[in-house]
Amino acid sequence: MIGHRGASGYRPEHTLASYQLAIDLGADFIEPDLVATRDGRLVARHENEISGTTDVAEHPEFAARRATKLIDGETVTGWFTEDFSLAELKTLRACERLPELRPHNTLFNGRFEVPTLEEILALADHASRSHGRPIGIYPETKHPTYFRQLGLPLEEPLVRTLHAAGHRERSSAVFIQSFETRNLRQLRSLTQLRLVQLIEAQGAPYDAVAAGDSLTYAEMITQAGLASVAQYADGVGVSKDLIVPRDGDGKLRGPTSLIRDAHAAGLCVHAWTFRAENAFLPCDFRVGTAGAAPDRAVRGDLHEELKLFYRLGLDGVFADQPDVAVATRTGLRL
Repeated sequence: MIGHRGASGYRPEHTLASYQLAIDLGADFIEPDLVATRDGRLVARHENEISGTTDVAEHPEFAARRATKLIDGETVTGWFTEDFSLAELKTLRACERLPELRPHNTLFNGRFEVPTLEEILALADHASRSHGRPIGIYPETKHPTYFRQLGLPLEEPLVRTLHAAGHRERSSAVFIQSFETRNLRQLRSLTQLRLVQLIEAQGAPYDAVAAGDSLTYAEMITQAGLASVAQYADGVGVSKDLIVPRDGDGKLRGPTSLIRDAHAAGLCVHAWTFRAENAFLPCDFRVGTAGAAPDRAVRGDLHEELKLFYRLGLDGVFADQPDVAVATRTGLRL
């Protein structure tokens, strides 16, 4: 059970408070998305563009750093971690990324710093000792091709930091994940730690696009594609829609063979993202007034959605509300 960006259903994501709460609620792993600062430090943010997750826009001293950039083929305007030193980022404070869906989380706006990978590892180590169980780390390298082109590669400092913290063996409580393929292949040459290939419901890995390769995510979930992934990765982290698709009305269809096929290739299967709000649930599990469109921010029946996926043989879930995922797993005696 992976606390997705911590316990992001209850605290602003990618903060030490969010990670700590996920651990307290029973998460086995906490998941930091990693991006680089100007001075090459790895910090946890969902994206390198930080206007939606920090108060940077309220800092007049950084107004001139607002920029427009091309990130993985898309034009993005805002403030970017690679234009800040770590010391400068530490003057900012985190805020809730989805305030319209999680207004309660806005109560914590302005309270928490942007954490470094070292701080997250220290928190997990302390929590492992205090809780009497291993707390794993599940970092994602965000936009690795982009950062390497800037001269700020993510792979080497990530491995160096993990190894320095004592995480060196395949048996370590660590998974490293990426939507790209070439950096996972590079990571395989740098570490024994377990690797997970992330797979979207549509599109293609950006490194393949940048290289003019025709590889798509759809190809990667075929039996041949999964066998290829198994040459460098230990698992796949897939959109849950690839396991149980939805129709045009948002209702669930029958499950695919993806879990069975991945297991046959020797890969574990982790799925994302399980969130309690109606906005993220299939119609089958939304809660609302009969005959009316349900409120997107109201919490639906995440418990029943998780039961469905657990019973299909899923090995791990990324959840914004870790307590619900843990309780569901416990109820099914998994």
